[in-house]
Amino acid sequence: MELIGHPALTTNPAGLPTGVVWDLGNVLIDWDASRAIAAGVGPQQARRFLDEFDFLAYNHGPDSGSTWDDAEAALASSHPHWLPHARAYRRHFAASLVGEVPGSGDLVRTLHAAGVRQWGLTNWSHELYPHAPEMFPLLGLLDGVVVSGTEGVAKPDPAIYTLVAERSGLAPEQLVFLDDRAVNVDAARDAGMTGLVFTTADVARRDLHALGLPV
Repeated sequence: MELIGHPALTTNPAGLPTGVVWDLGNVLIDWDASRAIAAGVGPQQARRFLDEFDFLAYNHGPDSGSTWDDAEAALASSHPHWLPHARAYRRHFAASLVGEVPGSGDLVRTLHAAGVRQWGLTNWSHELYPHAPEMFPLLGLLDGVVVSGTEGVAKPDPAIYTLVAERSGLAPEQLVFLDDRAVNVDAARDAGMTGLVFTTADVARRDLHALGLPV
């Protein structure tokens, strides 16, 4: 079966998926790191920081279980001129959570109303994750969220896909996973899940419908 927007994607041999696993940042929650950084050092410096520094690699440390204190201490040693920018991100993190990604919340609510089981699988630091459920009641509709920083392992490590499948009580072949990063989707497919690269909620709706899910 070819899915609209993802011609190469086929259903798993074991059959159609019955559960949905969502990435959070830029899939369900609109995340813009520049807003938090700009709140501390201004928009021009925020743009410069994100253009010239490998922020995603820096962020991956806390996402994988290290502390922000340790991350900032390492940065103070290696790139001290960027330390105010990194500290601004941590201090003003809530400003980076802009709102729900348009249309994605409606998909979660529709699936929840239909009785489809859903989980979150997110690369997010243990220290900063509490902002998410406080700001987004939508996450309460999920059966659970696997947070990489809490577990000490982050996407695309195969172990985290095994973990979410175990928590769900379903085989990987029964799960469809949506993420905005292709490398994470590829890892989910390697783990046995059906994987969808998220672009927009409209495309996700068509693809989930093509998999037999009630959206």
